[in-house]
Amino acid sequence: MRNIIVEDLKQTPLEKQRIEIVERKGLGHPDYICDAVMDHISIHLSKEYLEKAGTILHHNVDKALLAAGEAESKFGGGTVKQPILFVFGDRATSEFNHMKIDTGEIAINSAKEWFRKNMRFIDSEKHVKYQVELKPGSAGLQDIFKRKGKVLGANDTSAAVGYAPTTKTEKIVLKTEKFLNSKEFKQRFPESGEDIKVMGFRTNSNLNLTVAMAFVDQFVDSEEDYFEKKEKILEEINKFVRANTDFENINVQLNTLDVRGRGLGGIYLTVLGTSADSGDSGQVGRGNRVNGLISLNRPFCSEAAAGKNPVSHVGKIYNVLTYRIAKGVYEEVPEVEEVYVWLLSKIGNPIDHPAVAAAQVIMKGNNSLDKVRREISDVLDCELENIDKFCMELAQGKIQTY
Repeated sequence: MRNIIVEDLKQTPLEKQRIEIVERKGLGHPDYICDAVMDHISIHLSKEYLEKAGTILHHNVDKALLAAGEAESKFGGGTVKQPILFVFGDRATSEFNHMKIDTGEIAINSAKEWFRKNMRFIDSEKHVKYQVELKPGSAGLQDIFKRKGKVLGANDTSAAVGYAPTTKTEKIVLKTEKFLNSKEFKQRFPESGEDIKVMGFRTNSNLNLTVAMAFVDQFVDSEEDYFEKKEKILEEINKFVRANTDFENINVQLNTLDVRGRGLGGIYLTVLGTSADSGDSGQVGRGNRVNGLISLNRPFCSEAAAGKNPVSHVGKIYNVLTYRIAKGVYEEVPEVEEVYVWLLSKIGNPIDHPAVAAAQVIMKGNNSLDKVRREISDVLDCELENIDKFCMELAQGKIQTY
């Protein structure tokens, strides 16, 4: 028997609250890069472990620092004077049954592959230096992976929370960044860099979106050209937002630090399409939550999911699973208006039997929780029963965690 609790939550659903703030750090943001690359490394390590050992071995590559390089932006194209430094840290099994596994090579090759696929102007050989600080894990944590059973024991005592449904504000913030970083948009506006951040602020039915977008200097001929291109992009953002949401009033702003007449000092211009070339560093865990958003009105897990192993580390597994369970409850139980799902692990206990699994629900209208309590509990129980399949989806990179 699992310790499952379902309770009534007496609060106003977020969609009906007066104020809401939602942020999304986009593809080329230094924090996003750290999360994405480290999770990519975990996926490749898991694949290598399965091929060589027949099982996923202990690893947690969830510590990383992207130290910004040095670049000189110029109209028509600038230069990179010092490359970005990417430091990979934490633990990874490098030997199994006297067989060596080159975790450092896997890490570097995985990072280079990610840059090649996602960043148009970063040369993964030329513009980035790599420093690998991966060491074997402790004996106790490695031993968890040698124990028998359908699922492994949790390698940490940790808690996570997920929710459903997403609000209109959350949806449009996420959609806007994905639109701006789509291949179609980049083909039409090559001057638009990948480093994009969208901040949404809603008051009642009024939406304010502030977008920060790194421009690529080789496509900008002058200050006047920059502001002309910026105006066209702002027009496109406005059209997209208005076509994809129904707020009463919408206000969109782009690169609000810009000041005409100050030359390069008054515009957001980069060489590589990301502030990582000279302006901003990044770390794992400072970017989006596992649903791709930073929603300040919501409770969220303090764990950085990206890079943690997908079969034992509940800081990753429960972090993502709570959102899946919440979505399942919301979709399968129509009487529920909003739901928050909490999972708490105990180190060493099988991950399919958390110390507690709880659902806090806001019911629609006068619906009674007692009538659907069992139905909600069954959703939690079913997802935990099939957690082994869920973990393999994580290991194969089928579920994004940033």
